[in-house]
Amino acid sequence: MDTVLAKTFLEVVASDSFADAAKRLFVSQSAVSLRIKSLEEQLGRKVFLRSKTGITLTPAGRQFQRYAQSFLQIWEEAKQQVAVPEGYKDVLVIAGEYSLWNRLLVRWLPLMANTLPDIAFRAEVARSDRITRQMTEGTVDMAVMYTPQMRPGLCVEALFEDSLVMVSTDENTRGMDQGYVFMDWGEEFTAFHTGIFPDHQHPRMTFSIGPVTVNYLLNVGGTAYMPKRLVEPLIASGKMYLVPEMPAFVFPVHVVWRDRIKPALIDEALMHLRETAKRSLAGQLPAPFWIGH
Repeated sequence: MDTVLAKTFLEVVASDSFADAAKRLFVSQSAVSLRIKSLEEQLGRKVFLRSKTGITLTPAGRQFQRYAQSFLQIWEEAKQQVAVPEGYKDVLVIAGEYSLWNRLLVRWLPLMANTLPDIAFRAEVARSDRITRQMTEGTVDMAVMYTPQMRPGLCVEALFEDSLVMVSTDENTRGMDQGYVFMDWGEEFTAFHTGIFPDHQHPRMTFSIGPVTVNYLLNVGGTAYMPKRLVEPLIASGKMYLVPEMPAFVFPVHVVWRDRIKPALIDEALMHLRETAKRSLAGQLPAPFWIGH
C-alpha cells in the first residue's frame, strides 16, 4: 500500500464524502473511488459502507483509520529525517494561519533560530482545517491557529485572545456600507456576524486571508472586521479607523504540537512563543509592512 491510498482514505473520513474528498485532493470523484477500491482489495475488507444517505466506516475501516494515521506519520517523519540539512540535527516544521504570521510568528521564528542553533526550520501557511490534517499526517510539528481540532497525538494550549473589530479606511463610516468586505473567520464568527446584522445581505466581497484583506482595504478602501492586534499600527497612523459602537468578537488563539516532538524542543519553542505573544499584545513589536504603503 502506498501513501496516496492512506491519504485518500483519511480525507474521505474527514470529509464524510467522496465528492468533498475529491475536491480537497484536486482529483476526480472517480479517482477517489478507484483508490478506495484498491485499498479494500489490498486489505481484503470493506472500509466504507455506501448508502443513499452517505458513507460510514465499517469495523475494519475504524481499525484501519488508526494505522493509516500512524503509517503516514512514520513516513513523513522518515522523509523529514532524510531531508535534514547538513550541519543540523533535526527539522522543526511550523505552521500558522495567515493572519497570525504578521507581528507574531515572523518574530517568533528568529528567536528559536537563535537559541536552537542545531535545528533547521520549515514554515507553512494555511487555514486551520488544512493545518490539522497536516499535523495528523505528521507533516507539521507545531502550529498556531484559531480553531484547533482535538485529535489523538496532538496537544493544545490557549495562547491569547484576538479581538476582531470593525475598521474602515473612511473616518466617517458608522456601519456596513457599499464598501463592506466580509472576512470569513469561521463558523463561530459567521454566527456572531449574522446575529449583529440579521437583515443585511451578504456583501459582494468575501475574503479568507486577513493580511490580503488589509492590503485590499488600504489600496481600494472599505470596511471589515479585522484583528485589533493586526490593525492597531494602521489606526495609530491614521490609515484606518475604528467604526464606533460596533461590537468586537473575541477569537482565541491556540498553539498545537505533536506529542512525539522532543519535550526539551517543545519547551524552548513554547517559552519563546509565549514571550512573543506577550510582546505583540503589548504593542512592543514592529508594525508589519503592507504592500502598496
